Amino acid sequence: MAIMTAPAVTTKPTPAPTVSKRGRKLRDNLTGHAFLIGAVVCFALFMWYPMIRGVVMSFQRTRRGETTWVGWDNYTRIIADPSFWVAWKNTFIFTIMALVVGYVLPFFVAILLNEFRHAKGYLRILVYLPVMLPPASALFLFKYYAYDPSDAGLFNAILKFLHLPTSEWMQSPTMTIPAMVIASTWMNMGSAVLIYLASLQNIPGELYEAAELDGAGIWRRIWSVTIPQTRLILALLAMLQIVATMQLFIEPLILANGAGTQDSATSVAYLIYQHGFFQNDLNGAAALGVIMLIVLAAFSAVYVRLTTKQD
Repeated sequence: MAIMTAPAVTTKPTPAPTVSKRGRKLRDNLTGHAFLIGAVVCFALFMWYPMIRGVVMSFQRTRRGETTWVGWDNYTRIIADPSFWVAWKNTFIFTIMALVVGYVLPFFVAILLNEFRHAKGYLRILVYLPVMLPPASALFLFKYYAYDPSDAGLFNAILKFLHLPTSEWMQSPTMTIPAMVIASTWMNMGSAVLIYLASLQNIPGELYEAAELDGAGIWRRIWSVTIPQTRLILALLAMLQIVATMQLFIEPLILANGAGTQDSATSVAYLIYQHGFFQNDLNGAAALGVIMLIVLAAFSAVYVRLTTKQD
């Protein structure tokens, strides 16, 4: 007797719901816009609003809680102040000296480190170590250890060992700005060195080999190969350094106790701080900040236009 078996019933799997291309694109756009909105809100609250508020305050005067519109009075009053021109002179001198020392030195340090075959990581950490220190701690180290006017100071001890005349450093009007340039360069050069190193390692080695075959020495190779190949990085860091050094503040505040001997350390940023927090002149500080903003914006625009034409 044959046993009849029922045929097996095959069930087709339910297809997974597919997301349409339009839905996936919409979801990706919403995610991107959510991150973008967060960044815009942060910029608006902490950068754009204070900037606009500062511009408005520069045309106002607040006395005993009452705010009145005074037009250009704050600007004329600030410009007529003798400290205004002293601060700009000191700031420009510091910027020029910082470019001569703090811009050129990191480039050649990077070239030197790039030539080492051993202990590269250790040397990079050693160069970058000052950047990891808090700026206030590093400046206090310079003030009480390196710039001590007595023979116990590090720099005066070195000068005395070399039978050279010692200096009063921050107490000397002529040495105040050079001393601040040395401290600022030591604190900040590590970042520039690492950026230059990354740029140098992207230069094809064939270019140096061709230059050597043509009889080019080390300085000729730097001038004809290294500088042209890193020109964009050099231009970018030059602009960033000028903008940063023009905002000189913490160095005079800590090293020279603000103004320094005979106003030798007064900078524009410190003058803004002095007007706002010591003289309770927030409107004058806002006017000085707007002037500084215009100067830096004009320089940046001219610099970008010149470099674009050169490219």
